[in-house]
Amino acid sequence: MQGRKLAGSRVGLRRSLVATVVAAVFVVAALVAVAGATQASGGMPNWWKPSADVRAMLNQISPANLQQYDTALVGFGTRHTLSSQTDPVRGVGAARDWITSQLQQIAATSNGSMTVQQQSFVQPVGSTIPVPTTITNVVATLQGTDPSASNRVYVVCAHYDDRVTDVLDFTSDAPGANRDGSGVAAMLELARVFAQHPAKATIVFAAFAGEEQGLFGSAFFAAQERASGANVQGVLNMDTIGSPLGGNGVSEPHTISVYSEGVPTNATPNQIAILQAVGGENDGVSRQLARYIQETGENNGMDINLVWRRDRLLRAGDQISFLRQGFPAARFTEPNENYNHEAQNVRVENGVQFGDLPQFLDFDYLARVTRVVGSSLAALANSPGAPTNARLITTPPPGLQGSNDTELRWNANPESDVVGYEVVWRDSTEPLWTHAVQVGNVTDYTLTGKNKDDTQFGIRAIDSQGYRSPVAFPMPAAS
Repeated sequence: MQGRKLAGSRVGLRRSLVATVVAAVFVVAALVAVAGATQASGGMPNWWKPSADVRAMLNQISPANLQQYDTALVGFGTRHTLSSQTDPVRGVGAARDWITSQLQQIAATSNGSMTVQQQSFVQPVGSTIPVPTTITNVVATLQGTDPSASNRVYVVCAHYDDRVTDVLDFTSDAPGANRDGSGVAAMLELARVFAQHPAKATIVFAAFAGEEQGLFGSAFFAAQERASGANVQGVLNMDTIGSPLGGNGVSEPHTISVYSEGVPTNATPNQIAILQAVGGENDGVSRQLARYIQETGENNGMDINLVWRRDRLLRAGDQISFLRQGFPAARFTEPNENYNHEAQNVRVENGVQFGDLPQFLDFDYLARVTRVVGSSLAALANSPGAPTNARLITTPPPGLQGSNDTELRWNANPESDVVGYEVVWRDSTEPLWTHAVQVGNVTDYTLTGKNKDDTQFGIRAIDSQGYRSPVAFPMPAAS
């Protein structure tokens, strides 16, 4: 018996020593990673591990709340941009005032961090605007907490107007439950859960009008942001995100599509020529945003389907207004739409129900999608911004035509908690970054023996918690 006890104590001692050594190894590894000193390269790190606060926020997202928001929006009968702006119970004006009141109630929980405003302008006569019409956006701004990061702005948006078959029909009932009541409901729920947990960067929650008539509300807002010099680093547009079941009979309850452009909408001919020369048509700022969304948004069994288009084929959502101003933007949309329930008069034909009705929404699915957006939003607003002035140095060594080494340079980040940088790369035919190396707190790094002709490169910042910025794509430069 005593021998068994002694043997057991030895085994216990060995286990204790092993556990201590393993714990020490993990501590050292964590410290090295935070310091940004790791030089070994390999596959892309699975770095996004939401903090307890972020996990709590995501868990608070409620299907019941989303349904209540959506039901209230449908209850206004129509939210057509040309409908009544003065009727207290029906029309776009009643919806505008209700959204404003909801955001004001949410702002009251923010301890002064969130402000709410209505942004109005008059849209002149056009093909979809028969008379000069006042269009009003409802905007809530959650001020960032870090002085070195709060100038960065992330916009989470949806449009609250709707339509039926005839885009000029502003009298018929237009429920707009999914397009885009689902997006507005998600925006309100995200504002609610973020209000008491401001991020380092500033977040804008926006409900736009005039989208169905021609992106008018978002175009005005985006132009105002550009004119004011706002540092908009990401726009997450949620439009038609409430049902996993498409008109094709396909249901994908754990997938959301994210659309992003390659060649920037506002690129000049000279910039397009450079992209053609360097093969950068797949590396614009919006494409980097989409990759980042996939890195940080997939959670609770949700998959992100990246679509390399700025929107669905030959169609346009509010993110395009921001792309026209040069801001990174992406669109979230359910992977299988049902066109019987979009831009249709409410009716029954041959036993088929038409119309954008709440009975066709799945609020558990909408909650999962909202958590995807919330997870990426938290990552963006709490991580560093992408490094600026990223360059791929093209000047070869004296006497040579080129080099098989790749030298990258960039400007130091302004955030106070940035501790280092990471160089990433992939083969030119790969859609996602495949390799990474932490290079320390430097602004110049050379990958020895890595041929710049066959490989795409990027740089991103790392903070003291190990959070990464979106990737900056370097452009050719002599120095």
